[in-house]
Amino acid sequence: MDATDRLSRAGGGDPWAVLRSATRARVALGRAGDALPTARELEFRAAHAAARDAVHQPLDVDRLRTALGELIEVHSAAPDRATYLQRPDLGRQLAQGTSLPRTDADLAVVIADGLSPRAVHEHAADLVTALLERLPGWSVAPLVVAIQARVALGDAVGAALGARAVVVLIGERPGLSSADSLGVYLTWDPRPGRADSERNCVSNVRPPHGLSYAQAADTVAALLGAARELGASGVVLKDEGPALPAGAG
Repeated sequence: MDATDRLSRAGGGDPWAVLRSATRARVALGRAGDALPTARELEFRAAHAAARDAVHQPLDVDRLRTALGELIEVHSAAPDRATYLQRPDLGRQLAQGTSLPRTDADLAVVIADGLSPRAVHEHAADLVTALLERLPGWSVAPLVVAIQARVALGDAVGAALGARAVVVLIGERPGLSSADSLGVYLTWDPRPGRADSERNCVSNVRPPHGLSYAQAADTVAALLGAARELGASGVVLKDEGPALPAGAG
């Protein structure tokens, strides 16, 4: 029996069923004449609609407050979603007149809607909880939620709060197989003008198909500890932890 026959038997007659069950990627879709089968075409359209909806879904700040308690709400210089999508530069700046308390904290945590508020709704609260549990001895500024925000807005927030480091949890750009992926970006000594090369990123937090909250929190906590020792983040800070952090189970 060759490999194709074994796959066919395992997949109930479909030799590609086992492969499809092992990945979220669209593989071995088949064909109907010169086109995709109707079921696969409908699946694609549904995934595309979910990605578009994730981008345009408003961030529910009250939902986050229910899960995490008191939050400071800030807005970027982008006044609405349409402007935010067309002007990424405005999403990196705080709205004029924004005032934040000076804290001199070790860490600021910013929860940003980004390009997938859905990801924030589904994963941010649990990830924040897991991360803070792994940072004993760190003083943490009041949690901040940012509307119409890009990653770099965290630099302005961290600087205004007087924090030595900032962690930004942000909804990542939706894909056709992942409309709810959350990214985490950390910057040591945040201030406006920081380059992307001066940050570290932990991506694809979305259990069960991506990183678990424990895995992501272990990695971010380890990076923060290393950044504090080094006094810097970004390309000079290497993630030399194991392939799967301790929280992988």
